[in-house]
Formats: sequence, structure tokens, C-alpha cells
Amino acid sequence: MLPKNLPRGIWMLGFVSLFMDVSSEMVHAILPLFVVGSLGASAALLGLLEGIAEATAQIAKLFSGVLSDRWGSRKGLALLGYGLAAVVKPLFPLATSIESVFAARFIDRVGKGIRGAPRDALVADIAPPELRGAAFGLRQSLDTVGAFAGPLIAIVLMSLFLFDLRSVMWVACIPAVIAVAFLAFGVEDAPHREVAEKKPGFDLRTASSLGPAFWQVTTVGAAMMLARFSEAFLVLKASAAGLSNAWVPMVMVVMSLVYSLSSYPAGALSDRIGRRGLLVAGLIVLVIADLILAFGGSITTMMIGVALWGLHMGLTQGGLSTMVADTAPKPLRGTAFGVFNLASGLALLVGSVLAGLLWDAYGPPATFMAGGAFAVITLLGVLWVKPRQPEHEQR
Repeated sequence: MLPKNLPRGIWMLGFVSLFMDVSSEMVHAILPLFVVGSLGASAALLGLLEGIAEATAQIAKLFSGVLSDRWGSRKGLALLGYGLAAVVKPLFPLATSIESVFAARFIDRVGKGIRGAPRDALVADIAPPELRGAAFGLRQSLDTVGAFAGPLIAIVLMSLFLFDLRSVMWVACIPAVIAVAFLAFGVEDAPHREVAEKKPGFDLRTASSLGPAFWQVTTVGAAMMLARFSEAFLVLKASAAGLSNAWVPMVMVVMSLVYSLSSYPAGALSDRIGRRGLLVAGLIVLVIADLILAFGGSITTMMIGVALWGLHMGLTQGGLSTMVADTAPKPLRGTAFGVFNLASGLALLVGSVLAGLLWDAYGPPATFMAGGAFAVITLLGVLWVKPRQPEHEQR
């Protein structure tokens, strides 16, 4: 099942995501070790750092999504966001304190927030409606190739650099620059997009215009973020299970490899059979993953749990983005992605902080058991939501 009929712009956006994720995940795979090991932070502080950083990204997506609808341009804001992330990457190897790491992570996530909603809206604009699930799946799949290539490169570089984490983070600056070049010269805004009758902003009228189907999807997405807190806790789980620091990035490699391999097939399948069944399957997989991570003590069982976590991501993340595109009015797609990501980000902040507090107070089992409980609640919500299938276009 190969993506033969997708527009060139979808491929280019996929490669932009790939290279930026190589850069980001090279840093992210070793950052928990750097913050907790080298700088002496607690797991609760790490959870707070990750939660605030990711929530910041989602909040920024609201404003960038609204602006992309108002200005009628997706690419300019996406380029600003990717450019900011590339410029800030050197701050990570230069950091000497928890505060400086937090500042770098905060700015990096602002860049992610600026680019996210306009990029997703651009995918929805470019992709034919009947291939929308496949388009989001392909972009997510290429994004996730970068997500497993980054930690793999980090492992090799740590060996070459004798476990010098700062040197690895310096090399991570290179693919970030490549990503910006791909976007600048390889992607164009979709022509002849519809413009809203009223210049978009975010107010009660806009919220109402997004429609009840969109708000149902957003509620489910936020609940899922409570269940699926920051992947930094997978890295900490690997260390607690006895995996050496040199091999800890393999956690992100395994998770992201499964995520990448499952994203496009899941997206293409959703075009044929609908979105909800795949979301249900993904949440069941997450519950199983949490149980394995909570009670499995060996490195082997931990890796099985991590692989299932990645499968859950592949089955759900592209599907949720497609459901936003399916349910949002076309002139307000940027705003819709921004609102969706804002709700998800705030939930991720709560979930990550709660995960860190449970980890410090009761240990890893409590963290993953709580995640499983939230996943069950989300599953009930998905069974309630009845998302629309893509129409040929909303007029």
C-alpha cells in the first residue's frame, strides 16, 4: 500500500518534518539524562518542564492557526516556526543550568507551536479529500522516520564522542537547517483557497462556527493527552529497568520505528473503513502498553511496552488530525487545528505533571497505571463520538 497519488507538496512537508524531527529527537532522546543525571533535577521537575514546554507549543498553535486563516497564508508562518526552532537549537549544548535548559526548550516549543497548525492546515488544503487520511498518515510517517533516526544517530554519536552529550546536541543543529531549506524552496501555499466571510479571530462566534463534531473530536484528543503523557517517562523507565545510558536512546528508536511503520497504513485504512475503529484499537493498545510498563521489570518487557506505545501513536495521531480536517469548516481549518492543539497541550501539561508526581511519590507503576486509567476513559469517549467521513469538499 504505497502513496502513489499524493501531491508533491505533501511529500515535501513530510521531508521537512523528517529533518526537523531528526534534530529535535537527537536532543530529546538524551535530554532527560542531561536534566536528571547531569543537572540533578527530579522526575517531578522533568515532568513540569516537559509539560510546560509542550503546552506552550500547543498554545502557540492556536494563535498561528488563527493568523494563517486571517492572512490566507500557511507557508509564511510555518517557515517562521521552523526557522525559530533551528535558530534556538545551539542553546541546548550551551546550557549550564536547569533554567537555561528550560529557556531553550520553551523557545524551541514556541517554534513548534507557530509551525504546527499552519502546516497541518496546509496538508488539508493540498490533499484531495478522498486521500486526506493517507496524506496525514504519510506526513506523520516521514515525521516519525526522523523521530527514530534521531535517537539512533544520537547513540552512534555518543559512542564516537565518548558520551559527550553536548557534542551530540551540537550535531543536532545541522538537520534543523536542512528542514528550513526544504520548506523555503520545496513547498508552496495551496492556490485558490477559500477565505472566510468574516476575518477569522477567536471569539464565541468562531467557536460556534467550528461545530459540535469538531468539539467532540477535540474533547477526545485532550483526554488522550492525559493518558499519553510525555515520552520522557519512557526514557526514565528504561533507565530504571537497567538499560545503560549508552543504549537509553533505543527507547525512542523502537517507539518511533513502530510509530512510523504504522502511521501511513493506518491513515490510508481510515480513508476506507473510517477513523473511529482505528482510534478504538489504538486506545486498547495503549492500555496494554501501560500495563506492561507498569508491571514488567525486565528490559525485554519494557521494550515490548514501548513498541506498543508506538503502535498506539501510529493508530491514533494521524487519525485525530484527519478528524479535525474532516469536521472543521474549510475557511477555519487553521483555527481548528490551533484550538485542537491548545486543548491537547493543556491536557498534556496536566498529564505530565501528574505523571512526575506519581513517579516521585509511588514509583513507575503508579505513573503507567494512571495512564492506563485515563486511556480507558478516553476509549469510552471515542465510542461516544461519531466523526464524519471526508466529504469531497466543504463549500
